[in-house]
Amino acid sequence: MALGCALTLAFALLVPLSQHQGGTADAGQGVAHVSRMRAAESCENPQDQSLSPSGGDGKTPTLDAIKGRKDRRLIVGVDTNSYRWGYLDPNNPSGELEGFDIDLVHRIAEDVLGDRDAVQFKAIPTSRRIEAIQKGEVDMVVRTMTINCDRIDQVAFSAPYFVTGQQVLAAKTSTITGFDKTLADRKVCSAQGSTAYDNLEAGRKDGDLPASTDIRTTVPNQLDCLVKLQLGEVDAVVTDGALAASQAAQDPTVELKGGLFTDEYYGVAMKLGSDDLVRQVNRTLENYIKDGGWEASYEKWLHPTMDQGDKKSASATPPEADYK
Repeated sequence: MALGCALTLAFALLVPLSQHQGGTADAGQGVAHVSRMRAAESCENPQDQSLSPSGGDGKTPTLDAIKGRKDRRLIVGVDTNSYRWGYLDPNNPSGELEGFDIDLVHRIAEDVLGDRDAVQFKAIPTSRRIEAIQKGEVDMVVRTMTINCDRIDQVAFSAPYFVTGQQVLAAKTSTITGFDKTLADRKVCSAQGSTAYDNLEAGRKDGDLPASTDIRTTVPNQLDCLVKLQLGEVDAVVTDGALAASQAAQDPTVELKGGLFTDEYYGVAMKLGSDDLVRQVNRTLENYIKDGGWEASYEKWLHPTMDQGDKKSASATPPEADYK
């Protein structure tokens, strides 16, 4: 446990001071989530709603604005403390961000600006991903962001570049067995503005979880949940299985409990109306998968935590794009 805590806290220290440690979700958060979820009930297959790489009117105003900057760099919101996805390794003397999402950002920058290093990374907490895009603080967010019906009305998504699902993380000694009745009277942590919180809320409403499951503990960044679990402040964490696997790799005293109970498709998020940028990113994704770049990045970063020996995870195959 000590080793896991040390590593996790080392990453946490690298998060900007503006990202405060969370506490307990207020009642308003739940009301807002329910309202948005009801508004999105008519949506189906949100991961298939992106624009085709080809098409459009030939105009590229968003790309032109990016290329015309004095500081000719792509501004991208990322995570800096998700192990193997987007993180700063204290043992890396270069001090550069690393991970599966970071590799994708470099590939997009190479295709857009001709230079894989023409990127300004901005650490964006889970709770501010959409706000940062809408306010124009970043050109895009590449941060294990799930495409869902609520979000496609707020930001524009690329085609999916990764598929996983929600999963429960708890101490190995815990009697919790998954997203089920064993969470009765337990404190469960999730990130603010995450699909994990939405699923916890829906689970209690639908009866998949006991009414006594305490889901009030939320944090700005999902890794903060692991710290709370290590400190004994919560009994379990709900997050994407891909992220949970990386967290379990950081701390050998915790493990995944039960299987995936949702389907989660990650996409690159951009501002609504930036159609030319969306099409360009989708073109990059198609080529990235076709030329083996995606597979090479998976093998380097995610194979060690997600695959079991010769048995490949279902996430080891990139999702197929189906455009609207």
